[in-house]
Amino acid sequence: MVHLIWAGMAIVGIVYAMMNGTMNEVNIAILESAQEAVTLSIGLISILVFWLGIMKIAEKAGLLNKLGKLLRPIVVRLFPDLPKNDPAIGYIVSSISANLLGLGNAATPMGLKAMEQMKKRSNSDEASRSMITFLALNTSGLTLIPTTVIAIRIQHQSVFPTEIVVVTILATAISTTGALLLDRYYYHQHRKKGG
Repeated sequence: MVHLIWAGMAIVGIVYAMMNGTMNEVNIAILESAQEAVTLSIGLISILVFWLGIMKIAEKAGLLNKLGKLLRPIVVRLFPDLPKNDPAIGYIVSSISANLLGLGNAATPMGLKAMEQMKKRSNSDEASRSMITFLALNTSGLTLIPTTVIAIRIQHQSVFPTEIVVVTILATAISTTGALLLDRYYYHQHRKKGG
């Protein structure tokens, strides 16, 4: 559905440009944007490869296991309907760890695996309580190091690319807290209605 909306907006924009006689400006904007997108992507790839390498080093050094052990009690409390030894818990912890380091791209495959594991436990086509909680937690994404945003700021020659770290921590802490509070509120409202 979203692809249809984007396609529709592009078609309306092109038709409007043709009617106004500004098609030349549209062509120039398309070419410049494409060039900027490629440049930005290459810059992001180098930063993401660096941080993924750091994450791999942290994994080999056992730091991710320690972070996982630190997060496991919190995750077990957030997902009470999952058994403590459920494989989904490991994927959830890995996804949260990647999000904490600002590596949303690395968190996505782990998040999908976590959802897949939770789906196996459910006999219904509806999302389970754990799936909804995980979606809220993963979408709000508590981040300590906004790696991707720092990389974009470096690409655009920001004087202080890391000045957003404190604000990002505050913003994502508030969004994560809000997401979890709303998740719990609606879960209890649903239970009161007998659902």
